[in-house]
Formats: sequence, C-alpha cells, structure tokens
Amino acid sequence: MKNVKTALLALFVAAGTLTATAQNVTKEVKAAESKVNWKAYKVTGSHEGDVKLQSGTLVFNGDKLVGGTFVVDMTTINTTDMSGEYKNKLDGHLKSDDFFGVAKFPTSKLLIKTATAKSKNAYTVTGDLTIKGKTLPITFEMAVYGSKANATLKVDRTKYDVRYGSGSFFDGLGDKTIYDEFDLVVDLQF
Repeated sequence: MKNVKTALLALFVAAGTLTATAQNVTKEVKAAESKVNWKAYKVTGSHEGDVKLQSGTLVFNGDKLVGGTFVVDMTTINTTDMSGEYKNKLDGHLKSDDFFGVAKFPTSKLLIKTATAKSKNAYTVTGDLTIKGKTLPITFEMAVYGSKANATLKVDRTKYDVRYGSGSFFDGLGDKTIYDEFDLVVDLQF
C-alpha cells in the first residue's frame, strides 16, 4: 500500500510539473527600447524612417515562441533620410489620408497566430496585420535570442488601401511611381 501511495504521489507531482511547464508565459516588450524601421521604394530611389511601438507582448510555451500582439503608434511615423522642409512635408503626407490616415487610424496592429520553429531560435510566423482598419494575414521570419527578437516584414500597402502613387492603380506616373511593397525591420527588447 505504501508503494501505491508513493507511486500515486509521484504521478501527481509529475503531472503538476508537466502542467506547469506547458503553460504559456506572456512577456511584455519594452516599447521604448524596441525599434520599428521602415523603408519604401520609388522609381527614383527610396525613403526610410521609423515609427514607435506603443505596446507589445510575446507569448512563450517554455522557450518556444507561440504568439504575441503589437500596437504601433502611427502618429509617430517619421522620415529619417531627410531634414528640414521636405522631411516635414513627407511626414505630413505619410500621416494624411493619401497614405496612413492617422487622424482616423492612429494605430496599426499585429497579432501573431502561429509560430513554427525552423531551428532553435528561428520561426516562421503567421499573423494578422491591421493597417487603416483593414486586417489581412501576413507571414514572415522571426528570430528570438534571449530577451531580444527581430523580424523583417514585407508589406504590400495597396492591400490596406494605401494606393497613393501606385503604378498598380494609376497610369502615367512615370518617375513619380511608388512601389507597392515596403519593408519593416523590427528589433524588440523584452
């Protein structure tokens, strides 16, 4: 009888340990220490800048990434490759309804739905990206090392009704054409 009690106790302890290790842990992203940089391309060159992360979380099961949520403050969109009057004009234009309409849509969001491990620290991530109130699926690569994570996303702006200067929608733009895709490079601290 003592052996049966000991075996049952060991089974309950093991089950409790398995339950504890199988639970998800949410880690807050340090928004002020994290960076979201963008780069957009046009026929005659490119522009780049940044936008501030408002909040974010990464969800882990043990040491494996399983989810996350992020909110970007679109009112902070900023051009870093220009200065003075032209920078101010471009920043204002990016905030206008021609582009991101930040008065009506002050935030963009990303919800990580799945993260499939490719190797110890690399994941293929699928999530829902919301820009200008429109939510669409997106897939990208993400790496997680200790308390840091980074990802590069390629976003087709026209799918989110950001069509200004797009050769896919307007004819005769010539060298004023702005390419549909832009890049986001994200470095997170948590």
